Amino acid sequence: MVELTPQQMQTMERLFAAGFRPIAIPPYESALCMKKGDCAVVLAAVPNGGLKMLAPPSYLVSGNLGVKLKRGSGEVFVWKKKEIDATPERLSELESFRRELSEILELPANQ
Repeated sequence: MVELTPQQMQTMERLFAAGFRPIAIPPYESALCMKKGDCAVVLAAVPNGGLKMLAPPSYLVSGNLGVKLKRGSGEVFVWKKKEIDATPERLSELESFRRELSEILELPANQ
């Protein structure tokens, strides 16, 4: 389990208050993964005591981090052989997730 600093705990409390929840995602079970709706992200501790995104947030496909790919004239989210359409609604949900997460991660810690 990851040991969190007081600053990181404050950030986690803000994430919980905003509706984000921890999730275990193979093969990242030992990492700090957070989910809200059908979107998720892998977070990492940073030296100054904060948290950062290890990679851009992803849409979940069968409970796993999907990758957005071009397929024909559209886009899809893919995990292994499973894929779902990257509909305007799903893309909007992912962008809202990214924006809200970024805002929370950038908030300064209370001293």
